[in-house]
Amino acid sequence: MPRGMEACASLCGAGSSRGCRCRCRQQCQGPAEAAVAYGKPAPAAAEKHVEAVEAARCCAESGEIASPMPPPHCSLRDLPVEMLVEIFAWLPGTDLPSLALACTKFHHILHIDRIWRRRCREEYGFSENSQNLEMIGMSYREVYAKLLHPYRHILGLWQLDTEDYRTLLNVAVDGLCITGWTYGPSLNTHVDGPLQFQPSFRIRLTERKSAVVECMEGRHSRPHSRHVQIQKDRLTLQCDKTGHRKDLTARLRQERALVLSLTLGLEDRYQYDCLAYRRLYLPPSHPEDLIRPGLFQGNYDAFGLKIVMLSFHGKYARVTKITGDTIRMLEIHLMRRIQLPDGEFFRNFNELSRVVQEIDEQVIREQQQQQQENGTEESQGHGWQSPAQPSVGESGAAALEEQPVPFVLPVGMRTRDQNYPRTCRMCFYGVDTVTLPGLAYWERFPGVFILFDENHFGFIWLKVKYFILYGRVQNTFQNVEAPSPQAFLEML
Repeated sequence: MPRGMEACASLCGAGSSRGCRCRCRQQCQGPAEAAVAYGKPAPAAAEKHVEAVEAARCCAESGEIASPMPPPHCSLRDLPVEMLVEIFAWLPGTDLPSLALACTKFHHILHIDRIWRRRCREEYGFSENSQNLEMIGMSYREVYAKLLHPYRHILGLWQLDTEDYRTLLNVAVDGLCITGWTYGPSLNTHVDGPLQFQPSFRIRLTERKSAVVECMEGRHSRPHSRHVQIQKDRLTLQCDKTGHRKDLTARLRQERALVLSLTLGLEDRYQYDCLAYRRLYLPPSHPEDLIRPGLFQGNYDAFGLKIVMLSFHGKYARVTKITGDTIRMLEIHLMRRIQLPDGEFFRNFNELSRVVQEIDEQVIREQQQQQQENGTEESQGHGWQSPAQPSVGESGAAALEEQPVPFVLPVGMRTRDQNYPRTCRMCFYGVDTVTLPGLAYWERFPGVFILFDENHFGFIWLKVKYFILYGRVQNTFQNVEAPSPQAFLEML
């Protein structure tokens, strides 16, 4: 029997076939299967010859030449080994151990490394050379079972969960290891430059083929042991060495230009040998968004670039600060667009301030009225918490079609980025809310959100006459998709 016809007959005997052009599924089922499918009790003894005849008829209708003596019984185990290897390689790796318990043949087939090589590549992006694995006596099945699968929940982006100084951790598959990379702000990098990461820890397989976690930081000889505790959206790293505290003090002095007097009591408040992180998801993208959301970086001060996240929430957009020592949330009101007749509009600072102040007063009145109607005590400037709805402002397509107008900073405006775009597409009213670490005090700064292009936006703080430019982070990250829109909102 030709291989194609044999495969078709085998699948038909199981009750389904992609290649068979049956008039209905019942034609490819035996009496027992058809009875179960329609909720009828199966007969006591299935008629094997009827199943074989039905399988042969399916093959004939699909263009194959049926054998005059079809096999009395067809099952998945009758397929050639090469075909089973190809089928099993498409199944999720978590389903393969159960499949290995089905029979001895499947058990032996699932030791073929080609199956696990595809699982490692497609599920985790693992692309190590098979010759390198052979040299160290390792198989793809062992890499999957002892490294990738047990530590799959650690992959992705994490934010240091502390009020003192937050940073970014990216955990990714790196060759034969899983490496955690810590973001380090650069003092001399433009907003369009790549993020700078340093290795923090790694998870690797030893010669005994057991995974170990090694710390890549500290003044002590490295690498040394480090402990990892993984929960649902929490990650805790604990090191046996305590020299990290002094290292962190030096690092903060360098990155934030801290004087020695500010380090008093730092070792008691910031236990660097035990760090807790929270899961960080990237925002989902929708066609109505002005630009593609994601991570951006900008120069807030003289202490290096800071990372923010741009996300869209119906009538509002939000810019959330990810790294740094202050908690900031910039809310953009997409329904309150500031029209730009020409570039001269920005040159007149007093006129720009008057327009923004009028909008700000109107927003405060509307929020106070809404709070009174709802009987709540919500803080001002948090409209993004309203239920997400389709954007009623300009769509992403309209933003791209918008004709750019000249842009120039008002006279007397301070900025750390003189190399900003000289044209922009849209402007909106926005409010930046700043909260100092450890304090309940917060302050709001109304201003102008400026959309330059797909990869750049800016904000003008009118009260302090300061402008900051944001550039899209060009680095790509894996395992950063939120499992649901609600999970992303809860993260924020």
